[in-house]
Amino acid sequence: MHWRCGNRVLDLTRPVVMGILNVTPDSFSDGGRYVRPEVALERAAALAAEGAHIIDVGGESTRPGALGVGEAEELDRVLPVIERIARTLDIAISIDTSKPAVMAAATAAGACAVNDINALRAPGARAWAASAGVGVCLMHMQGEPRTMQHNPVYADVVTEVCDFLVRERASCIAAGIADDAIALDPGVGFGKGLEHNMTLLNGLSRLAALGSPLLVGVSRKSFIGRILGRETHERLYGGLGLAALAVSLGARVIRTHDVRPTRDAIDMVSAVLQGLRS
Repeated sequence: MHWRCGNRVLDLTRPVVMGILNVTPDSFSDGGRYVRPEVALERAAALAAEGAHIIDVGGESTRPGALGVGEAEELDRVLPVIERIARTLDIAISIDTSKPAVMAAATAAGACAVNDINALRAPGARAWAASAGVGVCLMHMQGEPRTMQHNPVYADVVTEVCDFLVRERASCIAAGIADDAIALDPGVGFGKGLEHNMTLLNGLSRLAALGSPLLVGVSRKSFIGRILGRETHERLYGGLGLAALAVSLGARVIRTHDVRPTRDAIDMVSAVLQGLRS
């Protein structure tokens, strides 16, 4: 299996790590730490050195309750960072955005993939992605970040998420996006309560069976804190357990703040499941 992202092809024979680089003042875990481009570049270099295969740059917080930012402000945050990373590091870059103009500008600056919590449903997003030839990740979310945790309701969360992702993938392919350029994300923690998240994680094998690369992001999320009684900065081990579980159930991309320990965890799981390379 592979994920075609512009002029790069990510080999997913073994699972890979997507390192999170938030250049926002209000992200739930690391808001404000990497807003200066030179500091963000240092962080990107550290993520690459720790074993990240792709760096996901985001300029708008999508934490529960987050308010949106304008297009110009988002561009001001992400473009200087992407330009510096592209000039300095030989690594794939994704842009975490739902705005087509930001997607286009970020790709021109050096990004090769779009990670969109809105599954490319903004007007013009799919036509642009098809013409640009970028990799895309389609995520499921019930509602929007500002209100998504206000009493989310599902009859069967795994089936509903599968149906949504299959439908949106088909629409993207119909718009001209290559099948092997599409990854799928069940959106753990996005418009889902605690039991929904647990059920969804337990059902990841059904999502993996859809045939596209499955991306899972659980790093430092609040439901880990609820189960373990841990603050945000104390959720590493819970996140590693979930990353290992996700890979064992078929996930091929793990999105995380903590690259080195996550890489170690999923490499060990992969070695057991697939056998050590000679």
